[in-house]
Amino acid sequence: MIIKLPSFLIKSSTVEFIREALRTPNISFYDWLHGNVYSRWPYLYISIGTGEHPIVKIYGPFIKHFLRLLKPRSLVINPEELDELTPTENGSNLYTFADSYHGKVVRLDSAYQLVTVKEDIRLPDLEHVIPYRKARDIILKNPNHIVALDCPCRVSRSEPCLPLDVCLIVGEPFASLVSQNHPQKSRWITQEEAVQILQEEEQRGHVHHAFFKDAMLGRFYAICNCCSCCCGAMQAHRNGTPMLTSSGYVAFVDESICIACGTCADNCQFGAINVSNGYAVVDPTQCMGCGVCSTLCEQNAVTLTLDPTKGDPLIIRQLLENVIVQSPGNEI
Repeated sequence: MIIKLPSFLIKSSTVEFIREALRTPNISFYDWLHGNVYSRWPYLYISIGTGEHPIVKIYGPFIKHFLRLLKPRSLVINPEELDELTPTENGSNLYTFADSYHGKVVRLDSAYQLVTVKEDIRLPDLEHVIPYRKARDIILKNPNHIVALDCPCRVSRSEPCLPLDVCLIVGEPFASLVSQNHPQKSRWITQEEAVQILQEEEQRGHVHHAFFKDAMLGRFYAICNCCSCCCGAMQAHRNGTPMLTSSGYVAFVDESICIACGTCADNCQFGAINVSNGYAVVDPTQCMGCGVCSTLCEQNAVTLTLDPTKGDPLIIRQLLENVIVQSPGNEI
């Protein structure tokens, strides 16, 4: 006999999320529970994580102590260090609920590719591109199912950047999970509308992050368009928690073209550019290769160059071409 629970107790998208979790290797009960909490209450989750919720102001020290009791796991790895890496105790690479929320900076063209995939794809274990121990898979089912969600980071702020609906949830079971849980703060959009949101956010000087999360089945599930004043991940990264990885590129300024207008410096979300001695200067240690400076430079004085020390770019078409060469017909 099949027992069907009423929809107010469990939604169909939650059932599908559970089924997908059961089919996914190495997803623990804790990860599944964490994913359900995160998807059901993202606004509470993020407002606590960013320190904006009143409960943090009152019980902050207790919450911080509680999170430190969680089992520590390493955040970022190099593939050759998989068997050697051990967590430190200084707090710089310990997981908390928020720390397992990872972003890969992507250029605008790469973001386009992520929201315009035409068929299901499976790209597991991309440790050379996404250097996290668990959350590094791109498995897109129904990639044309895209939901624009009011950004939980922006919503948590008293004076948020606008517009709010700039978080793009891509593919299943995630799009339906978010849509059913937050019908008042989300809307279904087409791939063309997703591209338009990316373009508009680029012109606003915001950074595109492809987000992965252990509790979201260890996969890519969203593109957020982030600003340093609102984004909790960017602020945590700036404060020493390595929640973001570089696009694989670094900005380069052609001094012979630059007119020292300061547009790139004013719009750099990572504080990696300043104007000195008559032209813009890039700090490569701070640059994450988002490309906003290049887009907004009217003189075309800023370009992006590959930097092997920053890791590999996340370029879907290139990754798919590599799969076809290595395993024809097996992964797509």
